[in-house]
Amino acid sequence: MNHELPLDRGTLHGHFSRDREPVVTIDPGDSVSFAVPSSTWRLDDQSLFEPRSSPEDDGHALAGPVEVRGAREGATLAVHVDDVVPGPWGDTFVEPRHRVAWELADGVGVATTGHRVALRPFLGVLGMPPVGHGVHSTIPPRRQGGNIDCKELVTGTTLYLPIPVDGALFSAGDGHAAQGDGELSGTAIECPCRARLTLDLRDDLQLDWPCARIDGAWLTLGFGDDLGQAVTRATEGMIALLGREHGVGPEDALALASVVVDVRVTQVVNGQVGAHAVLRDDAFL
Repeated sequence: MNHELPLDRGTLHGHFSRDREPVVTIDPGDSVSFAVPSSTWRLDDQSLFEPRSSPEDDGHALAGPVEVRGAREGATLAVHVDDVVPGPWGDTFVEPRHRVAWELADGVGVATTGHRVALRPFLGVLGMPPVGHGVHSTIPPRRQGGNIDCKELVTGTTLYLPIPVDGALFSAGDGHAAQGDGELSGTAIECPCRARLTLDLRDDLQLDWPCARIDGAWLTLGFGDDLGQAVTRATEGMIALLGREHGVGPEDALALASVVVDVRVTQVVNGQVGAHAVLRDDAFL
C-alpha cells in the first residue's frame, strides 16, 4: 500500500524528536510518497514555505515522522528508495554569501557558471530520532541515520538503519540533485523534490551502524568527530558484513577488506564527518 503525505504544515518539521506524533502509521512493506521543500525550505517556485517555528524548524525540511507497525528498538529498518525526482531548480552555496544557481531538467543541471552536470538525485536526510527526549538537530548524521549525505543512496538502493525507538518514527528530506563525495562546500545541488520510499523491518539483521545495498555492491557507513573515527566505524561494519555474507572471522575479514574494500569520504561538513566502505559484488572471483 502507498501512503501519500501532503506538503503542508502538518507533515513538515525541521528537527528529530521521539516526542513528535507520527503523521501516518503504516505496515511493514508499505510505501510513503511525499514532497519536501529544499534544505532552505523553498518550494518549486522558489517561494519560502511558511509558517515555521524555532527551534523546531531550524533544520532541514523533513516529511514525517512515519510510524511502522511492529518496529522495535534494536531491530533494523529497511528503507528502499523507490524514486527521487528533483524540482526545477537548485542552489549550491559557499559561505558566507556566494551562491551558484542551477536549472534542473531532463537529468541535466545547468549552472549560472555555464557548466552542465548529470543529475543523480537522492535524499540527504533519512533517519530516526536519537536517544533522549526533546528537539534534536537535523545537521549531524547519527547511528540512527539523519543527515547522511551519501551520494550512493539513489533510486533502487536500500538503506538499513538500527531502530532507536519503538515505531521507528522515520523522517526524510533534503533533496540533492547531485553531489560529490565529501560535499566540499557544505552543500550539494540543494533542491525541492518528490520521493517515494518503501519501509520494511529486518528482525534478522543486527546493526551497530548503517549499511546499504546499492547497484552491484554493499556499503557500510560510519560517522565520527573526525575522519579516523568515521573510517574505523565503517570498517567495523564491513568486517561484520563480510562475516554475514561470506562466513569469515574478524581477522580474515580485515585482511580481505584490505585487499578488496574501498573506503570513501561521504561528507566532511556536518559536524560529524562520514565515511563509507564499499565491497563490490565482483570483488571475489
